[in-house]
Amino acid sequence: MAVILMDLRETPFIFIFRCSDAARRGKEIGRHICVRRTSPYHSALTFFSCALPPRPALLRLRATREVRFRSLLCTFASVAQCLSDSVLCKVPFQAVEIEILKCLVCQLHNLSEVLLLECSNGSMERIREHLQKIELSASSYDTAWVAMVPSPMSPRRPCFPQCLNWILDNQHPDGSWGLHHFHPSLINDGLSSTLACILALERWKSGQEHVRRGLSFIESNFSRIVDEQLHSPIGFDIIFPGMLEYALNIGLEIPIDQSDINNMLCKRDAELQREQGNNCEGRKAYLAYVAEGLGDILDWREIMKYQRENGSLFNSPSTTAAALMHIYDAKALEYLRSLLSRFGCSVPTSYPVDVHIHLCMIDNIERLGVARHFSCEIKSILDRIYRCWLLNNEEISSDMATSAMAFRLLRMNGYDVSSDCFTQFSEVNSFYNSLQGYLKDVSTVLELYKASQIKISQNEQVLDKLGSWSRDFLKQALICNQKLGPQVALQEVDYALNFPFYANLDRLEHKRNIENFSAEKFHVLKTSYHWVKENKLDQLEFARQKQAYCYFSAAATLFSPEMSEARMSWAKNSILTTVVDDFFDFGGSREELESIISLVEKWDGTWKEESCSEQVKIIFSALFNTINELGIRASALQQRSITHHLVEIWLSLMKSMMKEAEWTLNKEVPSLDEYMLNGYVSFALGPIILPALYFVGPQLPEYVVNHPEYQTLLKLVSTCGRLLNDIQGFQREGKEGKLNSVSLRILHSHGSTSEEEVKKEMQTAIAGSRTELLRLVLQQDGSVVPRPCKDLFWKMCRILHVFYMKTDGFTSPKEMLGAVNSVIHEPLKVSQI
Repeated sequence: MAVILMDLRETPFIFIFRCSDAARRGKEIGRHICVRRTSPYHSALTFFSCALPPRPALLRLRATREVRFRSLLCTFASVAQCLSDSVLCKVPFQAVEIEILKCLVCQLHNLSEVLLLECSNGSMERIREHLQKIELSASSYDTAWVAMVPSPMSPRRPCFPQCLNWILDNQHPDGSWGLHHFHPSLINDGLSSTLACILALERWKSGQEHVRRGLSFIESNFSRIVDEQLHSPIGFDIIFPGMLEYALNIGLEIPIDQSDINNMLCKRDAELQREQGNNCEGRKAYLAYVAEGLGDILDWREIMKYQRENGSLFNSPSTTAAALMHIYDAKALEYLRSLLSRFGCSVPTSYPVDVHIHLCMIDNIERLGVARHFSCEIKSILDRIYRCWLLNNEEISSDMATSAMAFRLLRMNGYDVSSDCFTQFSEVNSFYNSLQGYLKDVSTVLELYKASQIKISQNEQVLDKLGSWSRDFLKQALICNQKLGPQVALQEVDYALNFPFYANLDRLEHKRNIENFSAEKFHVLKTSYHWVKENKLDQLEFARQKQAYCYFSAAATLFSPEMSEARMSWAKNSILTTVVDDFFDFGGSREELESIISLVEKWDGTWKEESCSEQVKIIFSALFNTINELGIRASALQQRSITHHLVEIWLSLMKSMMKEAEWTLNKEVPSLDEYMLNGYVSFALGPIILPALYFVGPQLPEYVVNHPEYQTLLKLVSTCGRLLNDIQGFQREGKEGKLNSVSLRILHSHGSTSEEEVKKEMQTAIAGSRTELLRLVLQQDGSVVPRPCKDLFWKMCRILHVFYMKTDGFTSPKEMLGAVNSVIHEPLKVSQI
């Protein structure tokens, strides 16, 4: 059972994804998360994604508070695309009016049912069990094809009579098979399932009343098949006419005008003839993929070259069964027998799919921001998948999307995986020569694009090539609106292109709570406002008031409840670095700058007796009280004195800022190396990241803090930040008379290098530092800095890319607010009935 937990403001909830019936019918590139119904008072809510265009539907929720569920849905909107019906929700408070909400979902690769249940301690244990167990729902379409396979010993008898009995037992009251109460846009899916079941019964002259009722359903709904607004599964225009043709050949009277049947057959033949001269491997694979609709047109021995090691064709029971109806193959027969041995009287739409389902589950759990609840289970699953990776398991290697997702999740979780697996798809022509390429499968390309960004070495040119063509492909798909589905699918691709993973914040990715980033809704942000006022920092007229932004960066990075101490350290030090930066830039005189450095060097209680300006007193008082408070708390956690290290961090920052101030006051022009050596320190990430590390959890002995790895992590992220800031702040700082790495590169080139060339060169340097940073973060062998601590450096790198993606977002609030709003503040469009 595939289950995902989400805790909303520390109130736990469960998402259970269920595939009610196979939606493959014409074969979406099938990978499905499937779970059986577990509660009698929950009705079906189906989802659909993958290669098939998803459609919107309504999600009915009984809500206690509109804000809570708007926030919940905002998180959920990044996970999957709703298709039909409703789900009733139990919540931990008294129920109020039923609200019908439109839930947009785009990542689940299946037809699913979502149940929202209150989570107790007992259900937490059940979730952990369910993560280890995946139950696949029966597919009436695939079961019907398996039922049609004749016995090798007696061709006039079914090989699997139990499937025939299942069909007889599972017809719906309206005469259909497949999804019950399916969304109207999925009528073609219902027609395919129903016709396949009718063919199975008619082939063995069984269930004539069932056949009559099924034909009545087809007659009543056939006119809707020409509606282009309806969802048409991949291959439907080949498979459905092929089944109609087969029905006529076995003497079944179809209650449809012969002219309509002829039109469908002509349309199929036209599609086949249109690319008859196209002999690319992708087209051949596609024809094999929809083989059950082509019957005797195909050379079935040629089709069998797509047989996998487990005996199946494309892991598809229906395609494998169709092949056995035309050609005997012992391995294919054994594949179907093994399925029925495992699942009983029916078969799922695709098997095996465990690896892909587990990857989807982990991906969605991480995207929801609740992976910490299931860290042991995730590690166990990834360990198994990694063993499959090392063995070149066919379930991974035979599917591009699965390979890409496995590569991304394994590498990001510290496993040693090589990018060589993408060599065959590093060129776009190789992709187009595959099944997914022939179908122009956007979901697969999106996975490849995401994988291409996880680069940890400059030598991984294969990822550069993969990223280049996949990005171009997705951009073109957006332009052409290439059957991506509703607006949310377009937004998913657009979001991936505009916010690469290194410029994307976890908190925004989770979209857990729109209101969380409003000042009036954050208790901790209120606390930081109170802290600013209490320390009189709001009285410093020169200082930018960036409390919301500073806490935003903390909340987007350290959002879990147990990170509250680290979050507050991050936020307070962010505010202090902003004030100090402004003070050294233009708020203080030379004497004041020297005075505050002197006070930090002394760091004792006599500062109140010193003769210094009011500005210096306010800044140092805030700094002194805050650092001492954080030092006491950190020392208790680390079981050693920490305050002296925090003071050293701040002293180092102020000395670097003083050097820059002297360059400006004395009109000195430093060398580029001198500027960068000082500039990565003056960028002021040290006081933000390093104190927070003491509150993350792991013990940090002094030898770790002094280790070169620790210092390199800080230098790499600070270098990224310094260069990003200099690129976006070049014009503004030029007007202020300040030099930065852009102006210095131009100046030292004696005018031979243009601003555009310099910025391009710096972007390359940023990419290099970013790649090396990610390598160190993911590296396990020889690493002394704990992974949770290393993650903070990487998360800061992502924040920097968000802030400086298009402009100086920290200095230009409108630009930053626009970026944030586009990700989390725009509410879901809710339709009320």
